Amino acid sequence: MSEAATATSVPTPEPIQRRAVALVSGGLDSMLAVKVMQEQGIHVEGVNFFTGFCVEGHTHAIRKKDQDKNKRNNALWVAEKLGIKLHIVDISEEYKDVVLNPKHGYGANLNPCLDCKIFMVNQATLMLNKARELAGEKGFDFIVTGEVVGQRPKSQRKETMPIISSESGADDRLLRPLSARNLPETLPEREGWVDREQLFDFSGRNRKPQMALAKRFGLEEYAQPAGGCCFLTDESYSNKLADLWRARNERRYELDDIMLLKVGRHIRPADHYKLIISREEGENRFLEGYRYQFTSLTTVSCPGPLALVDGRLESDDELRQAAAIVARYSKGRADDQVVLEVKEPGGVAREVAVTPARPDQIPLEWNVG
Repeated sequence: MSEAATATSVPTPEPIQRRAVALVSGGLDSMLAVKVMQEQGIHVEGVNFFTGFCVEGHTHAIRKKDQDKNKRNNALWVAEKLGIKLHIVDISEEYKDVVLNPKHGYGANLNPCLDCKIFMVNQATLMLNKARELAGEKGFDFIVTGEVVGQRPKSQRKETMPIISSESGADDRLLRPLSARNLPETLPEREGWVDREQLFDFSGRNRKPQMALAKRFGLEEYAQPAGGCCFLTDESYSNKLADLWRARNERRYELDDIMLLKVGRHIRPADHYKLIISREEGENRFLEGYRYQFTSLTTVSCPGPLALVDGRLESDDELRQAAAIVARYSKGRADDQVVLEVKEPGGVAREVAVTPARPDQIPLEWNVG
């Protein structure tokens, strides 16, 4: 028997499957970024960060006019469609400093766009480092985002991409599959974990390349782009938040504050109080959950809205003024008098009868947003 035949064969080691954590917003870009990685054999898990300012689902689930809009959580839908694990992480408390003190300033309205991306990539980097510390080779090797060069005017410019990589701590472990060929090589590309030639060179705000790629992958019913997924990009919402800060004479907020800014008419007759008035039955039901925290007004003699008093009514005249404004938005707006129940947070209630306010008694400048 030959020496070659008797030699002990050495088993070929199994190739290491590289692992990535992807920021998944639920939009098309992050969905495609994950899919591109899966096509190259990368194990991908998603992370979705809850800041409190997310648009999807919240007001769509409340207002009748939005009843035909999709109520799904798009990040969970993407995870289900692509067959990946999704980590949903509440960062609402830590995120406050990003909103209140953005190092790079605000983008559209009060959106701390660049600081937001840096913060989220940093959170993913911490997650990656922790996983590598605990699991070694079974931890994550790099981070994936759906960013496209030139798509957003503040955070997705070619000159800001390196800032995100550097200040987040991700450095060259941050891969943007949809724009990679417009950017310097990253660690996953240099190490051969991914093939750069199978990545893309998308740029600008034109969505047609992404839509064509989605069609190629057989992806349908994905969330349509609608100017961002954050209320802080919305002018009306940002005006309400700025008004809140002015009224309190300090820049702070709690989760209940930012939820209430999403619903109702906001009318401020005085610096020390504001009315949040429901516009329909769905908002009525939503505001009911806050009656134990606020003085509330609701019509008794006719159908009408529920209103919360954010602040304090300092006199009977102010109470009657607030009641008259609420009555204006009731079915009894043309009546001589409307009776309302005024209920304190502790449950003490009384009734007050007022003449509904005329339109000229509610100046436009009182409308916040």
